[in-house]
Amino acid sequence: MGRTYIVEEAVGRYLSDLSAKLKPFVTGLLIGQCSSQRDYVIRAVRTPPKEEQNENNNPSKLASIDEEWVTAHASQVSRMLPGGLLVLGVFIIATPELAKDSQNALRKLIFSVEKSVMKRRLWKPREDEVSDRASLQVCSTTKKIVCRTYDVQDPKSSAKPADWKYQSAVSACWLALDCTVNVNIHIPLLATSPNHDLEKNIKNGLNRWSKQIEDCVFLINGQIKDNDAELLEGLKKLRGNTQSSTQFSDVKVLTQLSQVSSHRSTATVQVCSGSVNLKGAVKCRAYIHNNKPKVKEAIQALKRDIINTLSDRCEILFEDLIINEGLDKKNFEREYRVLPQRLFVPVAGSSVMLSDYKFRDEAAGEIQERFVEMLDQTVQAEDIHVAEEANT
Repeated sequence: MGRTYIVEEAVGRYLSDLSAKLKPFVTGLLIGQCSSQRDYVIRAVRTPPKEEQNENNNPSKLASIDEEWVTAHASQVSRMLPGGLLVLGVFIIATPELAKDSQNALRKLIFSVEKSVMKRRLWKPREDEVSDRASLQVCSTTKKIVCRTYDVQDPKSSAKPADWKYQSAVSACWLALDCTVNVNIHIPLLATSPNHDLEKNIKNGLNRWSKQIEDCVFLINGQIKDNDAELLEGLKKLRGNTQSSTQFSDVKVLTQLSQVSSHRSTATVQVCSGSVNLKGAVKCRAYIHNNKPKVKEAIQALKRDIINTLSDRCEILFEDLIINEGLDKKNFEREYRVLPQRLFVPVAGSSVMLSDYKFRDEAAGEIQERFVEMLDQTVQAEDIHVAEEANT
């Protein structure tokens, strides 16, 4: 039996609008959450057109799909997803003449997108994790939908049929887990590393830090809960007191002291030419479905958000420096750089908020433009909620 996708009705309306406007085909991403029993799709986002396509230069064959452009979009979108959300798959809306080639194009895109998104991540998927990703084919004329899945852990995976079921208010009452993590990471820069390895050194340092996060203890509303317990146990009484449909849980992250081990620890002495210190308080958030979620699902989603939000910010800072200043280690001597702040933006009809990052000198208009380009979503300036102090 194949997987079941519970899909927000607004996604159906969005796909229908796209099929009426864009011919002969359009590609895009499916965004949502996996669970052991079923998957939830809460957003669909079309691939932004390239500048040359805007000039009435629409390609007519699926072979002309720019795989690199689609995967670059997926990488950008994955940065804007808080913990618990991921790129669940890819869709193509195409005319009947292109239907025959659609499935092959979808298969290629699914594996490319997954590879691109995971390449940047500092964590590895668990063995028991859902690794099926959706390929959705929509006929622009008949509106017929064909949903199949591919196992992205198996390069030779063949398509399996899947159920695509629309439902209203899919994520209207999801639980949000919030925490603030104080970061103080010291990363030595090896004297043997050439200048261009600065980014690599920082990634190695973040890798070591991410393993500490994996070993942290998480207190949910002041309690340590059993991994296999239901997350909503003990929270149901809060529902009557909350005016909003979002139910927030406050999470404290406790870093473990070095554990006593039978293994001898050894120190390594390395010659360094300098160091990078990452300091501040970062706001982290994860969302979890309300269909009897387990504590371990919620904690895993929050752990990944903590790791992602710091590594994504470092990546954004490097991209900004390369574009505006050129990346040279000499520029970094005794310099203080501010990582971008995190912000959240609501999704209509959902308790889930999407995320992004802004530099201190970035205007609201630039953020609004980015949401339109990357997520095809119009955002009002007053709906942009900056979550952190300016000196994070």
